[in-house]
Amino acid sequence: MRVLFISDVYFPRVNGVSTSIATFREDLAAAGVDTVLVAPEYAHSGAVDAKDVIRVPSGRVPRDPEDRRMHWRALRHTLRGLQAQHFDLVHVHTPFLAHYAGVRFAREAGIPVVETYHTFFEEYLHHYVPLLPRALGRQLARGVTRSQCAAVNALIAPSQPMRAMLTDYGVRTPIEVIPTGLPASSFKPGDGARFRAQQQLPANRPLLLHVGRVAHEKNIDFLLTSFVEVRRARPDALLVIAGEGPARKHLGEQVQRLGLARDVAFVGYLDREQALADCYAAAAVFVFASRTETQGLVLLEALAQGCPVVSTSHLGTASILQPNCGARVAPEEPAAFAAAATGILDDPQRAAQLGMQGRSYAHSWSSASMAGRMREFYSGLR
Repeated sequence: MRVLFISDVYFPRVNGVSTSIATFREDLAAAGVDTVLVAPEYAHSGAVDAKDVIRVPSGRVPRDPEDRRMHWRALRHTLRGLQAQHFDLVHVHTPFLAHYAGVRFAREAGIPVVETYHTFFEEYLHHYVPLLPRALGRQLARGVTRSQCAAVNALIAPSQPMRAMLTDYGVRTPIEVIPTGLPASSFKPGDGARFRAQQQLPANRPLLLHVGRVAHEKNIDFLLTSFVEVRRARPDALLVIAGEGPARKHLGEQVQRLGLARDVAFVGYLDREQALADCYAAAAVFVFASRTETQGLVLLEALAQGCPVVSTSHLGTASILQPNCGARVAPEEPAAFAAAATGILDDPQRAAQLGMQGRSYAHSWSSASMAGRMREFYSGLR
């Protein structure tokens, strides 16, 4: 079986979509499914490319210095060059130019097209077109979502709550829930001491950690406000924020306003081969409060390293935050969220128990198993 992947984003741009694509491609190959990926060209993108990645010339995205927008003519030219090759189906991963080009390619080739709905488009539009009234933006986003979903043969939702949301929108296209799994490398123990040494962080301060795109929709402002409460109970605590994004300057200014300059460390993007695992291993608690996750893969990555999680439960994260998963679900209220985090910091025995639960639970999210489900899903569409 041969599948054409098309996405508006991929490494070296680090986010959940890039991680999902790379994880599925590797495990699908082991399951006998060959994939070719068409994605934007970034500076130095060739250095990160595995086999069968085709880059399309791209330009800047307004208000978002990290992303790139594929040039439509170049994208169409690239896909025309693939028309002579055999593909069994097209798999689209993003709702922007990749969607329209992927649907068009599939129709011209007479093959099915499926789409994974990774993006909570409604919230994305609110943050990146702030002048648009929220009610109008919500109506527009839902209309676009219904239209796009109607244009494909089947949909993949990364979580059950995401499937329910699409159904509530009025989407009638068949939807299969297939999460992104964790590759075996996610369970390789990290070295927390090495991370502290490399980042010049004190060895004796307990770390709270957030990993993810530093973007407005990730609700990191709330984590900073909650951390003020944490510091009242645990003055030795340090918050580490790993990642980059358009909210970095805003959050730096908030850190200064809250008087947290010595207690918050921005460490940027981390190498997924080793540094990210080391970062998780160094943390005493992983904290998360995004309202827009279609799955929340970083929660599983933290749990795989035995790092207890404190998180709000919204949309896709609700499918991960199950009983005995190694996490504590907290309300989006600073004092209560902080109390959940400090409760773990103050109880090493409880922290160890949560860590063991988390590692065991994360093993049930094997990426090989999820790729097997994806292969069966593809086979049902041929």
